[in-house]
Amino acid sequence: MKLKKEIWKRDKLGVVCLRAKKIDYKKQSGFFKYIDIGSIDSELKKVSEIQEMDWQEASSRARQVVQKGDTLFSTVRVNLERIAFLDSELQNTIASTGFTVIRSNGKTIPEYLFYSVSSPNFIERLVLLQKGTAYPAVTDRIVFDQEIPLPPIEEQKRIAAFFQSIDAAIEQCEQQEGKLRGLRSKLANDLVKPEPEFGSLLTSENCKPVTIADLANEMRENTKDPLEDGIERFVGLEHIEPGNLAVQGWGNVADGTTFTKVFEEGDVLFGRRRAYLKKAAKADFKGLCSGDITVLKANPKNIKPELLPYYMSADSVFEFAVSNSAGSLSPRAKWRDLSKMELALPDLKTQEEILKVFELLDKNVEGLANQKETLKKLKHKLLDEILG
Repeated sequence: MKLKKEIWKRDKLGVVCLRAKKIDYKKQSGFFKYIDIGSIDSELKKVSEIQEMDWQEASSRARQVVQKGDTLFSTVRVNLERIAFLDSELQNTIASTGFTVIRSNGKTIPEYLFYSVSSPNFIERLVLLQKGTAYPAVTDRIVFDQEIPLPPIEEQKRIAAFFQSIDAAIEQCEQQEGKLRGLRSKLANDLVKPEPEFGSLLTSENCKPVTIADLANEMRENTKDPLEDGIERFVGLEHIEPGNLAVQGWGNVADGTTFTKVFEEGDVLFGRRRAYLKKAAKADFKGLCSGDITVLKANPKNIKPELLPYYMSADSVFEFAVSNSAGSLSPRAKWRDLSKMELALPDLKTQEEILKVFELLDKNVEGLANQKETLKKLKHKLLDEILG
C-alpha cells in the first residue's frame, strides 16, 4: 500500500473530535441500553454485551450518549486495551464515563480514528501517563491531548479498509475455531450418552458398562518444597477455560503460592468447585494446582490416556458433578461421588479410532488459533509502522 506520508499532518486527537453529550442520570426514567468497561472484548475490539437497565438502578457512571461511528476507549488500565468501535445503529444507548468517547468531527473518518487509537504506540504513550496504583487511569483531557497522524481522507479510507480486512480474517478464524470446538464438544457429549454414539463406530458388542472410577484414579500427591522438586508453575481455576482442553496460563511458584497439590504432564485437571462452570483440561507440564481441582490419571488398562480429557469434559459428567456437589456458596464435587457415574466404554481398539478423530479436530483448532495469533501480531506491527 503506497502512502504519501510526506504530506501527512499531525494534530491532537481533540482537534478532530467532537465531545459526546453527557446527561444527568438522576433526571432519567424508564429503561436504556448500557455499555460499561466489562462489556468490551479486548481481543476483537468489539462490544460483546449491551445491558438493558432501569434508570432507577443505574450507576452514576451512566452518562455518555453514544452513537454509530463512535470509538469507546477505556481510560482505566489502558494496557488492557478495552477499545471498541460502534459499527451498528444505536438508540437510547449510554456508555460509562470510564470511556473516552472518540467521535469524528468530519476531519477524519470514524474507522480511521478507531485504528489510530488502537495502535500500540498510542496505547504505550497513555500507559506511561496513567496515575493511581489500585486503578491506574488517564483522563479524557490526556487522551485528547495525544497527537495522531492525519493523512488525506482518501488515504484514511484505504488504511481503514486495509485493517478491516485483517480484522475480518481474524474474526473468520475465531468463528471457524468456535465451530470446531462446538463439534468436539458434541462428539464428547455423544460418547457419554446412556447409549453412546460416535458415527458407526460404537455397537452394543464393543461397549461395556463402567464407572468413571474404572477410567481414572484421583491423584493426591502434595509437596512442601515445589522448587526443590523442580516444579516451577501452578494452575488455578482461572487458568482453565470452559470448552478449551488446554491449560490457558499459569502462575510462577517462585512468585509465591499456597497450592501444594501436584499434577504430572498428561493428567486431567477437573474443576470440582462450581462444576457448572465446566472447566476441565489436560496438563502439558508438571505443576501445582488449587485444591478446587481434582487431579485424575487415566487407567491405561481400560482407556487410552489421551482420550480421558474428552470424557471428563462431557456435559453429562459436569451435570453429574453438580448434582452431587455439597455447599451453598461454593459447591464442590467430591471424587468419591463423581467416580460412581456410570457410562458405556468401547474397547481399546475402537478407542484408537475415536482418538484419531479428536486428534485431527485438535490439530485444526490449534492451526486456526496459531493463524489468528499470527494475524494479530501482523496487525499490531502494521498499526505501528503505518500509524505509529
